[in-house]
Amino acid sequence: MRVDKFLKVSRIIKRRTVAKEVCDLDRVLVNGKIVKAGHEVHIGDMVEIQLPSGTRRVIIEKIMESIPANRASELFREV
Repeated sequence: MRVDKFLKVSRIIKRRTVAKEVCDLDRVLVNGKIVKAGHEVHIGDMVEIQLPSGTRRVIIEKIMESIPANRASELFREV
């Protein structure tokens, strides 16, 4: 799954266009490397997002195309 879509599905970022913009600004790292929106992520990858409110680090636990909002936190674990 693309990293921008994962950020949206997991509700870490609410809209995919915003997730793509954050990636385009080089503020998303996967396993320590700056990535673009189209980068494929896998279970076990560490995603670091640098937001104005602070840096957020998560490890991908599951990948699903869609999930109810109340279960979105099952897709990742905070580090």
